[in-house]
Amino acid sequence: MPPLLWESTLSVATPEQYFSDFSAALRYWRGKRGYSQLRLSTDSGISQRHISFLESGRSQPSRELILKLGVVLDIPLRERNVMLLAAGFAPAYQERKMDDPELHAVKQALDFMLAQQAPYPALVVDRLWNLVMFNEPAAGFMKWLLDMPADAPIPRDGSVNVLKLMMAPDGVRKYVRNEHDVGADLLHWIQREAMSDGPGSEATALLAELTALAGLDGAPPAPNLDRRALPFLPLQISKAGVELNLFTTITTLGTPHDVTVHELRLESFFPADDASALWFRERGYLAGVSLAA
Repeated sequence: MPPLLWESTLSVATPEQYFSDFSAALRYWRGKRGYSQLRLSTDSGISQRHISFLESGRSQPSRELILKLGVVLDIPLRERNVMLLAAGFAPAYQERKMDDPELHAVKQALDFMLAQQAPYPALVVDRLWNLVMFNEPAAGFMKWLLDMPADAPIPRDGSVNVLKLMMAPDGVRKYVRNEHDVGADLLHWIQREAMSDGPGSEATALLAELTALAGLDGAPPAPNLDRRALPFLPLQISKAGVELNLFTTITTLGTPHDVTVHELRLESFFPADDASALWFRERGYLAGVSLAA
């Protein structure tokens, strides 16, 4: 397997480098959300004068105030931790591995959803689309697309990036008949993630890497909305005489208070026609089997 498909080549700033101080972080996020100081004051119950002092560095925030502003401005949990660090506080939201005992209930729920999706593929990825969990149909589908031996292991340490697998010329892309539409949608997905992060983020670096893989010099192209009124983006696969028409759904976990859980995405693949459904059923995948990191 080419190293490009498995190994991350991202080089990003550390959280401490995102902002020089809390004032810069607050100005950034208020501008990102399009809030005036008056609107932020109204929505947060913090005086406009105090917000002005916070942004100029004349006042220092409390930990509770930072957390309140994080909620009002809908700042990702990871970036709220960055703001706390910039103000000299410890992070408020933990980031744990999926095998942490405290995440047992979450993993159990994801295992259940993955099992229920069989015989169709389902993946669990983080916010950068690094592979975290997958069911047996997803493992078989990936091995088929990438010409891997049936008994070859798929890394489960977060080093497999699903978007890079899709976008790399020597990956899945060569089998995607509507690669331009799919590529545009994938790039816009990670572009939204990059816009939700602070400057110097991993998502911004990944967007640049994916854009280079796609052979683009500038911003990602606009998605094609002329799809014969289909309510979803089809994924059209053509390989070795097999024609598959699929679409996907994305599921997130509600009201998480953990960075890891907040960033998980479950992508489920569904057949868009009877022939595609039959192809997956005939491969003999059993429900109730999933692989987790």
